[in-house]
Amino acid sequence: MAPLADLYQLTMAYGHWRAGRHRAPAAAELFFRRGPFRGAFALGAGLAEGLRCLRAFRFSAAGPVWGLPLRFVPTDVAYLRSVLPSTTEDAFFDYLATLDTSEVTVTAVPEGSVVFARVPFLQVKGPLLVVQLLETMLLCLVNYASLVATNAARFRLLAGPDVKLMEMGLRRAQGPDGALSASKYSYIGGFDCTSNILAGKLYGIPVRGTIAHSFIMSFTSLEEVQPRELSPLAGGDPVDLPALASSWLGRVCEVLQTPLEKVNQGELAAFVSYAVTFPRDFQGLLDTYCVRRSGLPNFCAVALALHQLGYRAIGVRLDSGDLAQQSKEIRQVLRTCADRFQVPWFGTIPIAVSNDISEQSLEEFSREGSEIDMIGVGTNLVTCPLQPSLGCVYKLVEVNGSPCLKLTEDEEKMTIPGTKMIYRLHDAAGHPFMDLMALEKEPSPCAGQELVVHVLGHLDEARTVVPTTVESLHRTYFRDGQVREPLPSLLEVRNHAQMSLNLLSPAHRQLHEPQPYPVAITEQLHRLLTELQQDRR
Repeated sequence: MAPLADLYQLTMAYGHWRAGRHRAPAAAELFFRRGPFRGAFALGAGLAEGLRCLRAFRFSAAGPVWGLPLRFVPTDVAYLRSVLPSTTEDAFFDYLATLDTSEVTVTAVPEGSVVFARVPFLQVKGPLLVVQLLETMLLCLVNYASLVATNAARFRLLAGPDVKLMEMGLRRAQGPDGALSASKYSYIGGFDCTSNILAGKLYGIPVRGTIAHSFIMSFTSLEEVQPRELSPLAGGDPVDLPALASSWLGRVCEVLQTPLEKVNQGELAAFVSYAVTFPRDFQGLLDTYCVRRSGLPNFCAVALALHQLGYRAIGVRLDSGDLAQQSKEIRQVLRTCADRFQVPWFGTIPIAVSNDISEQSLEEFSREGSEIDMIGVGTNLVTCPLQPSLGCVYKLVEVNGSPCLKLTEDEEKMTIPGTKMIYRLHDAAGHPFMDLMALEKEPSPCAGQELVVHVLGHLDEARTVVPTTVESLHRTYFRDGQVREPLPSLLEVRNHAQMSLNLLSPAHRQLHEPQPYPVAITEQLHRLLTELQQDRR
């Protein structure tokens, strides 16, 4: 598999190769500098895809791409010969053809874990040239995955645990790759299902979908309904469903005090046609015409007709208007029909909503109160308009056993040198209260042990903390060219993400103006940082 790389990675690789430094042992870290969406946390995602690409990493030197003539498909090495300067030595291209990741080691936080700014999500060790070449690929695979998983987690936190969330952004996403990634990683972030059938096929995500306004608008009268008959669920002679629904419509309109002549017959025909086709999965889209005067009476009539034959409608959907207020009005109508027609389950029919749903929409639903059971989110989930990029970076921290430091006046952009161990410190309530970076060779901190630390942003001040429990965050996922940890299923990653989020204290989990989460370094790492700063000034 040809590596995803920017050209400057190849020019730097040639520079390392010519200087004889290409095999020098090196380490790099991938992290982000600021919490996304002005929050305190992110969900780390994209690790499994990164590991698969690491295992397949190589530059092709010969052979065609299947299905295409060789003359149209240059090998990776041949293509690089065409874009690098003509003075580049042939031996360098021969070397590229031998490269793989057999000497690379990757440690990382488990996918779906809560991660914080400045804390490495993953660490890569190996020959300098290879470590450098992996930068863009890993950033590409982690950046958007973590961003959309975090965005989804925010929607889940706002919706609460009981409301179903459906990702429906395929037509709004940045191309098919972006759409598939959005479906996959929004599921990790807490969404329940997707409209994207390819994502369902590839990743095993539950898929949902019923009808659009176009289906309803395509009907004008009950005469267009074919087939017309539906057999009762328990067996027996088929029944003319259009006639049965029409008889129920008169009774419903009388109860709702809705003029029968105001009900759109084309809409009724569409509902009946769909119900004949999917009697166990009938859902009514109520707002093609008028919800109160047409959509709702038509739905109730068809749903009650189905009930008479032993079937249950699965829900209604709204796609316009004041969704919270309408949901309450619809719930009242459903309960009225449940009481009047002695159908107890009718009052609990799920109400789904869509229509450019955003975080603000969910906050309004909560503030105003609603009867919404399911929410479909598209554009504001998959495009992440509040923050289009997580801004992950990939920085060298050690070469040839010597710590590396990027020194800058802006402390936020200064790197933390050396290969490290990452620990999460928990309080007596089980909440994480600090992430701690230590040099790899330092003894591990212990629960109940007094630790002297320096918090990033306040490095000049020493602080003492005593954790109740200590968690080592990184695991070794890749070594000797192979994935070394069993990769969890997508559902297992999703469950881990929700557990990780639930462990956060409310102060760090809140979405607006959260309490900053402290990230600290040990006294020994602080001394190293101070020494390197002094040496380079």
